[in-house]
Amino acid sequence: MSINLTLFGQLISFSIFVWICMKFIWPPLIGIMRERQQTIAAGLENADKAAQQLEQAGNDAAVALEQAKTQSAELIDQANKRASQIIEEAKVTAGEEGDRLKKAAHAEIEQEINRAKEQLRAQVSMLALQGAEKILEASIDRETHKEMLNRLAAQL
Repeated sequence: MSINLTLFGQLISFSIFVWICMKFIWPPLIGIMRERQQTIAAGLENADKAAQQLEQAGNDAAVALEQAKTQSAELIDQANKRASQIIEEAKVTAGEEGDRLKKAAHAEIEQEINRAKEQLRAQVSMLALQGAEKILEASIDRETHKEMLNRLAAQL
């Protein structure tokens, strides 16, 4: 192979081609590549921030869930305490109502006893009067001897 003018012409043509490429084509390509590099870097940075935010949100959610569990446990405890208090109040009220009913029943029984005693006294006085009539074989006037019958009934 011989070095001739064609080789020099090709060398000059190639050099001009390289110079034109470096002058007019290379700078826009470098700019586009730098832009793309910055976009990728920003995307990676945003992805890292999003991952951190996601992790923080997960931690916040775990804390919020724990707080909700604690609050619900406290509410359940308060509800149980209130239920126990209501039961105790109901027991006390029922006891008081029972005592009141007992007292009312005792009072009613006492009234019934008194009425029965009064009826019994009246019957005993009638029997005593009838017995006295038979003994005396005479009629005793009820209106006349009412005071005496009342004293007799009171003594019984």
